[in-house]
Amino acid sequence: MTEPLDLARLQHRLAEFAAARNWQPYHTPKNLAAALSVEASELVEIFQWLTPEESARVMADPGTAHRVEDEVADVLAYLLQFCGALGIDPLAALAAKIDRNERRFPVAGDKGGDEPGQLPDS
Repeated sequence: MTEPLDLARLQHRLAEFAAARNWQPYHTPKNLAAALSVEASELVEIFQWLTPEESARVMADPGTAHRVEDEVADVLAYLLQFCGALGIDPLAALAAKIDRNERRFPVAGDKGGDEPGQLPDS
């Protein structure tokens, strides 16, 4: 039986993988941010010319679904390595960002926040 997945364990596996190949000198925050951007762009490329309807059905095609899953994995891998290089807890960072957005963008009828309908800063 396989162990449940968690971010810390995956970050550790990624660090061990890089260390075994002596890649740490190249895994600087700048390089990891660039690699993350490239992988995110490869994910965007899959969807680039699809209609909204086609993009909603992308996982129905096994070949395309596999490409999407691989690019999602690459994006997450580089994001986790980036966080590790800078000592960022990605789950804590996300929770803090959600908290800020809930204050900035209250439910309609609540007071405070930016104009209704505005998208939060990403």
